[in-house]
Amino acid sequence: MNVKEAVRAANKYITELFADEEVQDLGLEEVVFDETANAWKITIGFSRPWERRSLAANLGGKDWKNRSFKIVEINDHTGEIVGMTHRSLTTSV
Repeated sequence: MNVKEAVRAANKYITELFADEEVQDLGLEEVVFDETANAWKITIGFSRPWERRSLAANLGGKDWKNRSFKIVEINDHTGEIVGMTHRSLTTSV
C-alpha cells in the first residue's frame, strides 16, 4: 500500500467511525511508516460540534486545542485497520 492509499483508508475510517458525531474539518496531520510493525500510522485531526469555537476565540492561535487528533494504524500488507489511538498535544506556553 502506498501513502496515498493509507491516508484515504484512515480518512474513510474516521469518517465512518465518527459519523454519528458529525465531525467536521477533517484534515491530515501526520504520516509515519513504522518499519518494525510494518504499519502506517496516520494522524487525522477533526472538530466535533461541541469543540468548535467562534472565529474571534480562535484568533489567539490556539485553535488546535479545540480539535481531536486520532492516530489510525493500518497494516501495510493487508490494508486492515489494526488500531486507533488518541494523539494528545501539549504546549510549553
